Amino acid sequence: MPRFDRPQPPVFERVEDERLHRKQRLAAAFRLFARFGFSEGIAGHITARDPEFTDHFWVNPFGMYFGHIRVSDLILLDSEGEVVKGDRSVNKAAFAIHSQVHEARPDIIAAAHAHSLYGKTWSTFHRLLDPLTQDACAFYQDHALFDDYRGVVLDTSEGKRIGEALGNKKAIILRNHGHLTVGHTVDEAAWWYISFERATQVQLLAEAASKPIPIDHDNASLAQSQVGSHSAGWFSFQPLYDRIVREEPDLLD
Repeated sequence: MPRFDRPQPPVFERVEDERLHRKQRLAAAFRLFARFGFSEGIAGHITARDPEFTDHFWVNPFGMYFGHIRVSDLILLDSEGEVVKGDRSVNKAAFAIHSQVHEARPDIIAAAHAHSLYGKTWSTFHRLLDPLTQDACAFYQDHALFDDYRGVVLDTSEGKRIGEALGNKKAIILRNHGHLTVGHTVDEAAWWYISFERATQVQLLAEAASKPIPIDHDNASLAQSQVGSHSAGWFSFQPLYDRIVREEPDLLD
């Protein structure tokens, strides 16, 4: 059988180049979230850990439409939630959640959360996703539940509880709120968010129509190893990145 080598995330010699790369991917992720209809008012945030100051992260300015965000619009927060780069304010919920998720998971580079329609709907059931499709298997035994809702997350103690519930998994369902995904790259975290949203949509449609038949454990586990790896998540984002940069090149400004 012929061997097919899958492209891998780039490796950088200069921290400045790595920082720019992460910010470009971050701005592209926001543009794509807007395209997919994930932007809802002032809600939602994607973060990227800074490669040099690893307790700092880049995030979207509070109240800025995802579809308008450029690299130059991104702001950098320190470990206390202070804006150290940029001239816009930050969503307090973004800091309360993401600071604690990044602290709990030093292995991740990025985390994504928005208020997308199907993820919000699914979160009201307080159920894990079933492995109904090959794509949904990316999350098989690799997502968690946060069984609580106490209003808008404005306190880091709540963010800490979310980080603890996430554990070592790639996604978490936040009851009556939506979902959050993480990744070893910005690309991966953004792709898992998009893919999870689609998986919730599929299950909602399938259960509305009839009683769907899930994939059995052995084959779901096999598919998870094939489509749920860090590199698979990163690679799946690349066509979307190429598309949005070609169609909206100003995001790189």
